[in-house]
Order: sequence, then structure tokens, then C-alpha cells
Amino acid sequence: MEFESFRLVDQLERLTLDPGRIAMRGVVPTRSTILDAHFPGHPIMPGVLMVEAMAQTSGFLLLAINKAERMPFLAEVKEAKLRAFVAPGTVLSIEADLEHEGSGYAVTHGRILRDGKRVAEAELRFRTVPFPSAELAAMTRAEMARVGIPATAEPTDGERA
Repeated sequence: MEFESFRLVDQLERLTLDPGRIAMRGVVPTRSTILDAHFPGHPIMPGVLMVEAMAQTSGFLLLAINKAERMPFLAEVKEAKLRAFVAPGTVLSIEADLEHEGSGYAVTHGRILRDGKRVAEAELRFRTVPFPSAELAAMTRAEMARVGIPATAEPTDGERA
């Protein structure tokens, strides 16, 4: 994870396209100006970044499903629950399941696990549209490659990476 660049997931753990399911790994940085301010003497990962990590994981799932032809934009967060503090250096598993996709919208259920225990979850809604620019498409495909998701992901039932 790199808080300052908003790269909140590090590596693909599992990807299943049918049904849509993904698990990503992220390690909370031990040093960050964000942690210095949130909170002095008791640094924890901000809840808004936990929601963003679930949104990014869901976005990677949607990109893999549509072979990076449409860009998912977060449109709504429902039923977000932050169940525990997440300390610097914590290894997280960030997961998402596709609940619905069609007519330019998608719904996922995201969750964050630490040592198998749920620390956060939310229902996330996305608007999916053709990439509005070639630059964004190229940057998104580069991010997919960085975390281990090929732009033309094929269905897998087992673990990757």
C-alpha cells in the first residue's frame, strides 16, 4: 500500500471471473504522513481508506470481467461497517464479490480481513463507462499489470500469484 499515491492494494491473491470474485493483498505502510496525523500516538488506517481499498479491489474485479474495456467509477457506498482498528504494518486480505452487473452499473460486496477476521465491509455501486481518455485506459492497464491482473484475464478457479 502507498497511502499518498492511493495505491491501496498490492497484489492479486485469487481471481474467479464466473462468479465474479477477487482477493487482493495489501500491507499497511509503517510510515506515512497520513498515519502521523491519524492519530498522533495511536496511528491507524483511516476508515475512508479501508472503503477505498474495497472500492479499488472491486474495480479490479470489474476491469478483469470486462477485459479492461470499461472503467468503473465508484457511485455509492452502502452499509459500510468498520469493525476494528488497523495498525501500521498489518497484512490485509481485501475481497470483493460481484452481486450484479448490467446496463452500465455494477454492485459488489467488499470486505477486508486480517488473519481471517473481518475488519470492514460495504456494498459498493459503480457506474461503468467506456474509458473517457486513452491516458486513463493506459494508466489503468498498467495498474492492473502492477498488481498481477492481465487486462485479458481468463477465468480461473484456483489461486494466482
